[in-house]
Amino acid sequence: MIGGNTWHVSGGRVLGPAPFLVAGIVNVTPDSFFDGGRYLDPAAATDQGRALAAAGAHILDVGGESTRPGAQTVSEADELARVLPVVRDLARLPASSVEGQSLDGVGGVPLVSVDTYKATVAAEALAAGAVIVNDVSACRFDPGLMDVLAQHKPGYVLMHSLGRPGTMQQDPRYGDVVAEVLDFFEERLRALTRAGLPEANIVLDPGIGFGKLLEHNLALLRGLERFGALGRPLYVGLSNKSLWGKLLGLEPGERQIATAVAMGLLVARGVLVHRVHDVAAARQAALIATAMCCGT
Repeated sequence: MIGGNTWHVSGGRVLGPAPFLVAGIVNVTPDSFFDGGRYLDPAAATDQGRALAAAGAHILDVGGESTRPGAQTVSEADELARVLPVVRDLARLPASSVEGQSLDGVGGVPLVSVDTYKATVAAEALAAGAVIVNDVSACRFDPGLMDVLAQHKPGYVLMHSLGRPGTMQQDPRYGDVVAEVLDFFEERLRALTRAGLPEANIVLDPGIGFGKLLEHNLALLRGLERFGALGRPLYVGLSNKSLWGKLLGLEPGERQIATAVAMGLLVARGVLVHRVHDVAAARQAALIATAMCCGT
């Protein structure tokens, strides 16, 4: 397992040890690249979260602002109005509504994550029942987020991106992309732990598609084992992303097989957390990879 197989979140809870964890995506947005607008109504988003839980998600990642390339920013008030009702409802899911102990060794009710870079949104979502903050900014867009993390000590997804979503795909350049992302993680890990967030609460996301061209994304995926030197598990999001369009000529609605195949390969190589739209397909790919490569 690259960097470890456990992840500490709010309240002293620990995810794992496990061969893989699946984070189901709940986009409460009008403009996400894959399902924008489908779950903008909070009731529809909550129903989608319940469906992902029933399919076996370990984590439900709720977001109210699209971070696709070229996306526009959303006000704090609008983002709160989108995500808080969904976080509250999903944090109250009864155990009877989801699968019990399953073949991956992790059963029970999924934990709720909030996908935000705003300090106030993170704080209110954590108060409403979220236990993880998934942040595309690495605490660079809103410095107050670091104080929220130090106070609440949630699980935290430390992601690399090259600038903001609106501009990050405008001619991104690297010398050695793996080395540069590794250096970035080292610097941000030091800053986060100095601020008071325990290292055990942090997982690392190389940010596939966030300020990277196809060659950068593929270099990162080939070089994931190098991040194991940092001693933290990896969190990777490949679901239906544009790299499959560039590599295979597929439209967003045609990328599910590519996503599942790639996820199975990453499970076999020791990536812990996988962020996906289709939880059922992801679990099948992960269970096959685990059985064939790691034993049952």
